[in-house]
Amino acid sequence: MAERVVPEPQRRRRRPTKQGTVLSQELIVETALRLVGRHGADALSARRLGAALGADPTAIYRYFRSTDDLLLAVADELLGQAQEGWTATGDWREDLRELGLRLYAAYARHPQAALLAAHRTTGRGNEITAVETLLGVLRSAGFPDAEAVRIYHAFADQTLAFSSLRAASVALPPEALAADRKVWRETYGRLDPDAHPNIAATMTLLETEMAGSGYPAALELLLDAVEARLAAGSPAGD
Repeated sequence: MAERVVPEPQRRRRRPTKQGTVLSQELIVETALRLVGRHGADALSARRLGAALGADPTAIYRYFRSTDDLLLAVADELLGQAQEGWTATGDWREDLRELGLRLYAAYARHPQAALLAAHRTTGRGNEITAVETLLGVLRSAGFPDAEAVRIYHAFADQTLAFSSLRAASVALPPEALAADRKVWRETYGRLDPDAHPNIAATMTLLETEMAGSGYPAALELLLDAVEARLAAGSPAGD
């Protein structure tokens, strides 16, 4: 979808499409998210979206200036889904844990979209709400502003990095994903214990652990470190 700006008065279509649907930004984003889940990045085209919506492809330009504009809206939608229904408990650690797990789960539900969007900065409503909320949790806990920003940065990057890693794994062809998982049993499980005693001693645990995501454990490790910094009253950057 090339960059194209439609004058504001022309940007909203109120007549139904040939399928009887009235277009909206929300409907286009919902459709884009569904198509990306099926077809990956190739789904983000005016032609594909128009076909799915029963609308002329040019109608998409009434709502989004370009593919990238739509992609940012998709990214922001994932952040909105993660925060839906969440309420603060007043316990900073519990609140950060819950927000982290919610964000990770939202990206896990849409791995193809996560591959395209997890690294983007949208500057849109849901992202702004997330940044404001996370900083509020940290500042209310008593972290100085500079420390709150550093912790927010580490928390966000860790969550997005693990989300992208999982998305890349899920996006593999099924045979490649199955082959990767077999490596622990068929390669590591057969190593000479005399040459690799640490792997041999932990092999059963390794095979089980590596079948899932390391994010929950990594999140707890981060929260442990943050709690220790708060107790010590030390800046996170020291």
